[in-house]
Amino acid sequence: MSTSDVLLRAEQISRHYGDFIALHNVDLSVSRGEFVSVVGPNGAGKTTLVNVLTGLHQPTTGHVNFNGDNIAGVGAVDLATRGLARAFQLTSIFPELTVRETIAVSACSYLNQRWNGFGHLFGSRKINDIVVRTADAFGLSPWLDTKGGSLPHGRRKLLDVASAFALHPKVMLLDEPTAGVSTADKHGVMETLLRAAKHMGIEAIMLVEHDMDLVSRYSTRIVAMQGGKKIADLPRDEFFANEEVVSIVVGKGAH
Repeated sequence: MSTSDVLLRAEQISRHYGDFIALHNVDLSVSRGEFVSVVGPNGAGKTTLVNVLTGLHQPTTGHVNFNGDNIAGVGAVDLATRGLARAFQLTSIFPELTVRETIAVSACSYLNQRWNGFGHLFGSRKINDIVVRTADAFGLSPWLDTKGGSLPHGRRKLLDVASAFALHPKVMLLDEPTAGVSTADKHGVMETLLRAAKHMGIEAIMLVEHDMDLVSRYSTRIVAMQGGKKIADLPRDEFFANEEVVSIVVGKGAH
């Protein structure tokens, strides 16, 4: 894979909180066409890594490049409009907003339109086009006028991710997108996400996940972390053939 295919690259990033070192000299890249999963026991540094990659926290040392640009100092919202978006582990939708309104807010950000209330949003053909296309990609069209808080949990998770997809990112970072979803429904959620990603032109996905069944089924490459350090970065089959690394991940909190 050529250098030009690399969309997101972190080089020697560390993150300190006082005397606590949450990340230590981590290198990571995500290239066009990849589905990269980040795994590790609780406290491994996975969430801190994603916080740094998405601009919520700045690295203490090292730097992050996205689409060829150094993104030091770029905030999470600005970064999302540039093409690097994140869907959180905890469903972050506003329960009183409808599906239509929730997606429209993201569409407004993507189009860099000033917020003048929902009446303005729904008068915009461009925003309505994004809302309809996004809802259709996630199978949410029948619930466009339903409040997010009234949706079943699985559809609330899909709405959370759909609102991030409406920003039209190149790279999508997913933080346990099936957390709280039943075992029977989790693969349905993931298949919907992957279909929507293809439909909406997402070029790469990075997944933070504890569920190794999901990791093994959908990843092209797996990054393992422990104690704030990267301990492995391997294609899927090589990762699962490495019993030592798998035992670290599975034996200390992953499931």
